Amino acid sequence: MMIDWQEKAKEEEQAYLADLKEFLKIPSVRDDSKKTADAPLGPGPKDALVHILALADRDGFTTKNIDNLVGYIEIGPKDADEYVALLSHVDVMPAGEGWETDPFDPVIEDGKVIARGASDDKGPGLAAYYGFKMIRDLDLPLKRRVRLIFGTDEENDWTGMTRYFEVEPAPAFGFSPDAEYPIINGEKGNLQVNITSPATNGDDAQLLSFESGIRTNMVPGVARAAVSGLAADQVETDFASFLTDNPQVSGTVTTDGDQLSFEVFGKQVHGSLPETGENAGTYLAKFLKQYDFGGTAAHFLAYLGDLSHDDPTGRKLGVNHVDDVMGALSMNVGIQKFDLEKGVYINFNFRYPKGIEPAFIEEKLAKAMPVWDYSAKIGGHAQVPHYVSPEDPVVKTLLNIYHNQTGLEAHDQVIGGGTYGRLMDRGVAFGALFPDSSDTMHQVGEFALVDDLVRSMGIYGQAIVDLANLPE
Repeated sequence: MMIDWQEKAKEEEQAYLADLKEFLKIPSVRDDSKKTADAPLGPGPKDALVHILALADRDGFTTKNIDNLVGYIEIGPKDADEYVALLSHVDVMPAGEGWETDPFDPVIEDGKVIARGASDDKGPGLAAYYGFKMIRDLDLPLKRRVRLIFGTDEENDWTGMTRYFEVEPAPAFGFSPDAEYPIINGEKGNLQVNITSPATNGDDAQLLSFESGIRTNMVPGVARAAVSGLAADQVETDFASFLTDNPQVSGTVTTDGDQLSFEVFGKQVHGSLPETGENAGTYLAKFLKQYDFGGTAAHFLAYLGDLSHDDPTGRKLGVNHVDDVMGALSMNVGIQKFDLEKGVYINFNFRYPKGIEPAFIEEKLAKAMPVWDYSAKIGGHAQVPHYVSPEDPVVKTLLNIYHNQTGLEAHDQVIGGGTYGRLMDRGVAFGALFPDSSDTMHQVGEFALVDDLVRSMGIYGQAIVDLANLPE
């Protein structure tokens, strides 16, 4: 049976967009301050999971909700031993500042769906769901079961998907619709290292506060600091010159008595691509470190504004490394805080290739500034590098589908981003970002092209069928 998957997807476009709008309205950001026994990651992720499962119940699919942490939708023969998995997520990053529209009131204009989660990952996840619908409507045979699994904490420590693999059997293979085409068959390791120390000052200039960044996997787009003990007129002149010399960022400085307050605005992007953003925090530290701060304030500003600034490969810290297959290490300074009561906290996020170990990175960071007595410790959700051979039938099948439906070049590739695909031994990431489309994941004004999402519906429909029927 020859199926024009793109034609079938086009027929579903309006229904898909109507469902997508409702899905995107849910502000599904993890919020531990509001967690309950019924909503272990806060109300937003739970509400989004319940919503997508209710949508599938509406359409007559088999569903299961596991502790409001993770859930799945299943099709295919109940007696099949193996199943194929598509791993998506309903949680989204915090919106951040600077949106021209309400990030949780989706707008469709100029062929774009504009909202937080449009491209990461509600738009692609729902496109995969519509693949399920098309298969059901066409009554296509499947040898294996297929599950579309939705996690609730992909943007943090993968709590939901961890729970899934604790209580459910592992899939034979599959993909995550949460990256880019043609395919992602390799993912670098993902490591966080936290720098901590007391927050102290010397006798002259005083750093009262410094804060930049809200998530480890986002390049900070905004930084704020307050200082005292400096000559306001001179600092204002210096800051104006700094902004002129660094047009990549903008900012303001205001005076209130002896206190000067700074705001710097950079470019917020995904933390796996730090070279494409402008880290507002390290720029502000670069400016402030010229003044006569003492104590740990001086070390904090030098560590950020010198050793960590404008160095996405970690060369100045001595952690740079390149693998022939997986490429270069990348480094993002995602969270930067100086608080006189709570202390110093700097969070580094590394995406590292094969050939380097987390302990090496931790050691290098700890030795980078010997005059500063601080602690450098691995934290967060560490992940080792993941790679599936281009010769694997899963990779070959998906690349053939992509090429045949789009006419575009199909090839394997490795990324610094981490997807749920790595949770399966034969797992990859597959779409929904096309090579010629703008990547706005984790950015202010996130959007996805309607045409790309509809094309992905057709691609995912065939991918589900072909993987479910792949020879043993």
